[in-house]
Amino acid sequence: MIIKDEGYVLKAQKYGEKALLVTLFTLSKGKITGFVSNGSTKKNRGLFQTGNKLFFEASSRLEENMPRLFRLELMEPNAVMMIADIKRLQLMTAAVPMMLRLLNENEETFTLYQIIGNFFHAQDFKQMLTWYAYFEFYALEYLGLGLTLDCCAVTGQTSDLAYVSPKTGKAVCREVGAPYHDRLFSYPHFIVDKNQSPSYAEIFNVLEMTEFFLKENFFKFHNLPMPESRSNFWLFKQTASAQADFENTQPIAVGF
Repeated sequence: MIIKDEGYVLKAQKYGEKALLVTLFTLSKGKITGFVSNGSTKKNRGLFQTGNKLFFEASSRLEENMPRLFRLELMEPNAVMMIADIKRLQLMTAAVPMMLRLLNENEETFTLYQIIGNFFHAQDFKQMLTWYAYFEFYALEYLGLGLTLDCCAVTGQTSDLAYVSPKTGKAVCREVGAPYHDRLFSYPHFIVDKNQSPSYAEIFNVLEMTEFFLKENFFKFHNLPMPESRSNFWLFKQTASAQADFENTQPIAVGF
């Protein structure tokens, strides 16, 4: 069986003298890991940098076998932009282990594919961080842990939603939640609306919320450790706060 597909490089690990095991997040198959002969040669080394978008063909004798990847072609050299910007490189290094952990093998998800593409295409650090917040939010939905944000869990009203309960994952309106605001998460307006350019404060409010639900409902449930790199996001928060860049950015077009 031979398939033709495209995907983003998430990981490349040396295997033997010249081969690589390459993990890609693909358009039609989700996350896959394949064998590339001669992948670590000087000629091919740059092809498998994290973030690069590749076209490839893959073959395997049986569907459950690890595929052999061949006829690989570089579609987008996204890694070059990361290497040229230390902040984006640090962000990518922190984010990719979470992608590897949360994505299932051979399970297509077009929404997350688009989001990850936007993450690697982002023109600056803040856009990358925004798209990563989208990734964790929609990863909750992908894992069956999605939040209920369409109406207040107490009153049923759909307006003036301001908080999310950490106990239920449901929205709470401002009037009901105000007395307990220090125990609730902020409502993720920019993600729900899809058409706002968030401040750093909004981005980190979402990341605080998604970290909590992923840790409690996925990592602890499956007895898995959360990647250590996830804690680096709070270092980014300190950097972002020091820049005092909280409001004045152009809207990001959400393409999914």
